[in-house]
Order: sequence, then C-alpha cells, then structure tokens
Amino acid sequence: MDDIYNAKILEFAGNLPRTGVLDDAEASAEKQARLCGSRVKVYVKLDGDRVSDFSHEVKACALGQASASVLARHVVGASADEIRAARDAMLAMLKQGGEGPEGRFEDMRFLKPVKDYPSRHASTMLTFEATLSAIDEALAKRQALAEKG
Repeated sequence: MDDIYNAKILEFAGNLPRTGVLDDAEASAEKQARLCGSRVKVYVKLDGDRVSDFSHEVKACALGQASASVLARHVVGASADEIRAARDAMLAMLKQGGEGPEGRFEDMRFLKPVKDYPSRHASTMLTFEATLSAIDEALAKRQALAEKG
C-alpha cells in the first residue's frame, strides 16, 4: 500500500488550494464516500460552461485530498466537457488500465497506483463527482431562469 502514498500524492494532499466557502457561488454540491467517510463539498461559478471560480471543503483521506488538490489547481478555465472527459479518463485509469486524464488534469496520473485498491476508488473520484454535480446544478438554474423569461 506504500505506493499509493508516495511522495507526490502526499505533496498534493498536504497542499490543498482554493479551500473554504465561495460566498458568491452559483452552485455547490457535496459528495461522500460511503466506505471511508471522505467528504468533499465544492462551490462553483461559471462563465458560460467554463468554471470561472472554484473553492472546496475537503474532509477526506490522503487520496481524496490529493485528487481534490489536483482538480482545484487546474479547474478554473476548464469547461464542463473537459472535466467530464477527465473524470471518465480517471475512471478508465482506475478500473480498466487506462492512462488517465490528459491536458490540464494530467497530474491525476500520479494517482494511478490506486487502481490496485478498489476500496480507495470512491474517495479518489469524489472531487470529480462533486464538481460535476455543482456545474450541472448551475447550468440547470440558468436554464430554468432562461425558460422563465
């Protein structure tokens, strides 16, 4: 299990950027891993479908913290589609031997050793699931407002 707690993962876990509540967030979402209790709450603001501001509150194991740290470093400016593609590539890396996310989220590849520990997958994916839920909520609010007139 030492390989999943390598120096790079611990460095990410110990240096969480963009922490706290984003007071003027358009939406927020919270996700929890049932097995370990890790919890991530994210706050987003969008410009179109791109994240223009982001913050999070992370109460997670080192793997959940590391994943949240990488996402927080690179999420501002990312489109909803980019984040979904990174999430899908991350799942493929953990479950199907894929290489992992490319581009702005490529640092997620440092979490590749987690693939051998299925019980750790959920905490590693929390940041993506919460972020995408918050983005979907913000977009749904905008759609509802547009339909009202």
